[in-house]
Amino acid sequence: MKYLKYLLFFIVILVLIFFGNGLLNPSITYENEVVVNKSVAESWAVMEDESRISEWLHVIDRLELVSGEASTVGAVSNIYVIENGEEMVMQETITASIPQAYMAMTFTMDFMNMDYELFMTEKDGKTHIRSKTTTLGNGIFSQSMISFLNGMMCDQEAENLNNLKKVIEQNQKNYFLNKSLAI
Repeated sequence: MKYLKYLLFFIVILVLIFFGNGLLNPSITYENEVVVNKSVAESWAVMEDESRISEWLHVIDRLELVSGEASTVGAVSNIYVIENGEEMVMQETITASIPQAYMAMTFTMDFMNMDYELFMTEKDGKTHIRSKTTTLGNGIFSQSMISFLNGMMCDQEAENLNNLKKVIEQNQKNYFLNKSLAI
């Protein structure tokens, strides 16, 4: 009986720590950066090419434009993600865009909301791609879960950016051929 009281006390302490951490840290923010050996114009074109998104974001199954014009401010898309064999849907809204420099988006899901920013700058013929993500759980349970997943989420974004870097550096598609003919 004495051990049962200690076990129960220990479980109560763990639950308090779990939910307390979520109350104290309801959101997390993390940043990542990669340097790509291509121009910012080509890097932006590859990143914006929806037909190639699953090459660098492996969990994305498909995109479905809900409203607006793709890749422009105000565009809303449903993104279908396959995770552990289950399909999830998140809604993406583009909130800001400066071509070849900056894009901001919000992602809304049942479990959490994310504000995502992507910055591209060119220096010495190389593109620096930096992302900044702020994630907020929807409810005390998801806030508590997210507060413990900071490292994992940051690592996932680093993997996504490294995948994007590979796709850009291996790119063979000429995104500028039609633009040069139109001039």
